Amino acid sequence: MIRPGLPKLIATDLDGTLVRSDETVSAYTHQVLDRVRAAGIPVVGATGRGPRLKELTRNDIRAADFLVMAGGGCVVDQSDPAGPVVLRDERLPGEVLARLLADLEAEVGPLTVMVEASAEQDAPLWGDYHPSWPYQDRFEARSRAECLSCDVIKAFVRTADHHVDELLATARRIVPPQVATLTQAGLGFVEICPPGVDKATGLSVVAERLGVDPAEVLVFGDMPNDLPMFAWAGWGRVAVSNAHPAVRAAADEVTLRNDDDGVAVYLDRLLSR
Repeated sequence: MIRPGLPKLIATDLDGTLVRSDETVSAYTHQVLDRVRAAGIPVVGATGRGPRLKELTRNDIRAADFLVMAGGGCVVDQSDPAGPVVLRDERLPGEVLARLLADLEAEVGPLTVMVEASAEQDAPLWGDYHPSWPYQDRFEARSRAECLSCDVIKAFVRTADHHVDELLATARRIVPPQVATLTQAGLGFVEICPPGVDKATGLSVVAERLGVDPAEVLVFGDMPNDLPMFAWAGWGRVAVSNAHPAVRAAADEVTLRNDDDGVAVYLDRLLSR
């Protein structure tokens, strides 16, 4: 149920929600988000993108006071005049990931595995090449042993024979939540994050810093990795019309598609009420 008045914090997913299919954000959307900030409402970009993509993310949501990245594992305060402050930086130990992958492969068969290990700007993912991965310019083929030789920000896995939602359900049955958080973000891969890491726990860091109650937060999203913040935010949960069925079902309202600037249209109307 959408509450009356205005929220005290607004968080939006990026890819598939704020960002259009051609990987751009419209001038109209930037203008509306600037109006949101001018109204005194902090804006948060809540994305599965890792910290290696900070500059791309900042460009896509220029009005953001905070970035919740890596599905909640990395939180950055951009409002400090002295420069960005990292408020959260969670990693999954390589040896834990190795055991998890072995357990999962024993159940589903061979996995294609990629890991995000570096927070350096534009650093590549490491791992197994797969033609469906959309960002080949930021990928480097590496052995499984190399991929598991360090702590990782997150891992991505898929099989040849399972739909991503089917693989996610199986993985959640096998992997306890205290070992890792599992989700999917619409890329055809199950994402493996450190335990306790999701967009809700990432946004909690922001809310605590600002003294905002979750009941005063409005969120936008499109994929299952947005469901934790939909469950956490109490002012309102809005799905774009191109959202995954599970996200539409969890939403209070559905706005236009990402390609039709659905987030900006909704916020424009909200500010104009």
